[in-house]
Amino acid sequence: MTDSVIVPCPACNTLNRAPRDKLAAGSGKCGQCGAPLFEGHPLALDAASFDTHAGKGDVPLLVDFWAPWCGPCKAMAPQFEKAAGRLEPGVRLAKVNTDEQQALASRFRIQGIPTMVLMHRGREIARQSGVMDAGRIESWVRGALGG
Repeated sequence: MTDSVIVPCPACNTLNRAPRDKLAAGSGKCGQCGAPLFEGHPLALDAASFDTHAGKGDVPLLVDFWAPWCGPCKAMAPQFEKAAGRLEPGVRLAKVNTDEQQALASRFRIQGIPTMVLMHRGREIARQSGVMDAGRIESWVRGALGG
């Protein structure tokens, strides 16, 4: 039997069971809406979609807590985008706008931005504040995940 994982759809939040090899080949699609499960870009999350992606999927989730007025956040945005292309589908990358999602920022005790929180199955694994380039983001995530 093929090794499979549960992956929430970035478009409709439906949970999908997908073979790992199909995801690695870039061909995984949502069974509900047909959207690609990974596109190599960070996903914008809100309170309604956060718990599905953070707690119900088998793929680790790296969340960038940021704000549109934050200079360091703006500087890191293209690096985070680049890291998404390198880390997906092994890790889902997402962004949470702390101005729009204040309850999530409070829940995760975000005191400075940008702050990245790496999660797996609803548990926080690691946290890093400050600007990082794509290579450092990738190394940090792989190190935190043990490989």
